[in-house]
Amino acid sequence: MLHRLIGDLMTTAVVSVRRDASFKDIVEHLAEHDITAVPVVDNLDRPVGVVSEGDLLRKQEIQADPGGHLAAAHLRPSERSRAHALTAEGLMSSPAVTARRQWSVVEAARTMARHQVKRLPVVDDAGRLVGIVSRADLLRVFLRRDFTIGEEITTDVLSRTLGLAPGAVTVQVTDGRVTLSGTLPRADLIPVAVRLSESVDGVVDVTNHLRAEDRVGHTP
Repeated sequence: MLHRLIGDLMTTAVVSVRRDASFKDIVEHLAEHDITAVPVVDNLDRPVGVVSEGDLLRKQEIQADPGGHLAAAHLRPSERSRAHALTAEGLMSSPAVTARRQWSVVEAARTMARHQVKRLPVVDDAGRLVGIVSRADLLRVFLRRDFTIGEEITTDVLSRTLGLAPGAVTVQVTDGRVTLSGTLPRADLIPVAVRLSESVDGVVDVTNHLRAEDRVGHTP
């Protein structure tokens, strides 16, 4: 089974800034390239942090409400310090949470969720920045055509991996939702077939209508 790796999904034309990039320079980079965050790299192009729109907006949070309707924002000392920062080094969230090209979509998604970030700079074996992957990039696997998903389940999962005869299982895919119907030689193969089908890129859900030969016609 072939799974799309982060190296297949990441954006390689990465916009980055150095530690000494000014507040305005960062805002201009975001606007010019229509992005919402930018990695901060050292002199060896290794990510040391990320500056996002949220980091930049802290400068607005600490301002007094012009209309006098809102109380002053209550920020932690570390957040207040970053709100007053003028360069990327002071503004960035650090250390940078990074990914590797050989990671799976699952690994990247779990890392984003665990660290509550929306994107991951991708680094090579030397820690140098080679790309960036976002939530939107990970969701691209769900754009795969139903026909392609069905072919992969039929060929890679059922035939090559499980060794089932052609036509033993019918695979129907609609909007990424898979339905498996048919008869397998053993009952213990059913959960395996379902689990492997669920792991195919682009699958949203699997409905199991499989039966085992030794249970066909059996009445409890």
